[in-house]
Amino acid sequence: MESISREQLFKTIIDKSSLKQDIYDNTLSTLRVFKQVIEEFTRDFHILSEPLNTKHHITFENRYRGDFEIEMKFGGDILIFLMHTNIFEFSRDHEVMRTPYIREDKNRSYCGIINIYNFLGDSFKYNRINDVGYLIGRIFINKDFHYFIEGKRELGFLFNDFGKNLITNESANKIIEAAILYTINFDLLTPPYETVKIVSINEMTSTLDSISTSTGKRLGFRFQQDRSVNTDD
Repeated sequence: MESISREQLFKTIIDKSSLKQDIYDNTLSTLRVFKQVIEEFTRDFHILSEPLNTKHHITFENRYRGDFEIEMKFGGDILIFLMHTNIFEFSRDHEVMRTPYIREDKNRSYCGIINIYNFLGDSFKYNRINDVGYLIGRIFINKDFHYFIEGKRELGFLFNDFGKNLITNESANKIIEAAILYTINFDLLTPPYETVKIVSINEMTSTLDSISTSTGKRLGFRFQQDRSVNTDD
């Protein structure tokens, strides 16, 4: 390994740390933009749905669990926007690393991440701790407020131009709208018969909602087992 001066070493530490701090700030700022837009969605839902005179009470609300998490609940679904506090770089074989945008400036490949998870509202309401959530998308934000999304259907197809996509109030609206549309069209499937045909006395006496069989929209499949990106599942 080629030796460098202590001054060069310290400069490298300062430059890398400053880059990551800038990206962290951008990612947190992006989450705050999402928070503002989600509040607008919530307000508009209550205004625009009132004349529809539905006989059912349809939930649309949001709340916050600290500085890094936004929960949006609508109908029977919950979307959770969760910011990771660390900064990541795309792997060498990732498709974005081959784009001119990254080749022009490798520092653009360092990103903060906001994950979007979909859960069933009843999973939290009835404390069904064995239920599973689904990662429907993850948003990468870099030092220049450019973003790239890996995700399902609308999320993966519409927001994958890293070199052109910028975080703005307008783009945040489109991202959240796409996440809602995907979620309401991502329906709960009946669990396979073989997975639910046996139940213990303990499970039955601990109330129906505590049965250990997991409930999820694609039962038995967690996102980490679904290796592909931009699929139609």
